Amino acid sequence: MSLLLQSLRTSRVTFLRTTLAPPRYQVIFRTMATSQHSANETFSQAITTDHKELKDYYNKIVAPGADTDTQERYKNAFAWELARHSIGEEIVIYPMFEKYMGDKGKQMADNDRAQHTEAKEILKQWQNMTPSDESFMPTLQKLWGALTQHMEEEENDDLPALEKAIGDHDECVKLGKSFARTKMFVPTRSHPSAPDKPPFETVAGLLAAPMDKLGDLFRKFPKDE
Repeated sequence: MSLLLQSLRTSRVTFLRTTLAPPRYQVIFRTMATSQHSANETFSQAITTDHKELKDYYNKIVAPGADTDTQERYKNAFAWELARHSIGEEIVIYPMFEKYMGDKGKQMADNDRAQHTEAKEILKQWQNMTPSDESFMPTLQKLWGALTQHMEEEENDDLPALEKAIGDHDECVKLGKSFARTKMFVPTRSHPSAPDKPPFETVAGLLAAPMDKLGDLFRKFPKDE
């Protein structure tokens, strides 16, 4: 246990050095991580906001006439946001299904995790492609098809059911804040072989995040100067 704690402390120090110190990453963080979330959003509203951002990034990539530089920047933005969003849900939101909705909630969470696994596998392939790759667009379309179904089920069924089961607006806002905070400390790339449930996912995320964020320093993002 002492070795694990030491590893987590070391990872946290590395994370802070590689994400908060370099000026270039601060530009990325300000323009993307501090998005449209508000302090009073419920977790459903926060997740829906992310879905809208992902759709916007997708539309930028597939827009007629989009050049390869724009596509590359928004590809990185899309992968960055989807990776953080997925892990944030798995750590903060999905355990609440089982807590507040029992066996039915567990089934819902397990189904959502299975959908995440599918998306992570596709994202893992796509995030390493360039817009000039022949499979770039077909892989994106495959990924977006899987995500569209998942997001619709969450927004129309899963999230409203969880908010109803919780029955406390303040608690839903608290979970929204926790979701937003968690996204700041998780990996920014897809790692489909990593655990998808806490506490092991939390540990894996703390270990993987510094390397992902170091790699972000060398990737192009929207509004990156």
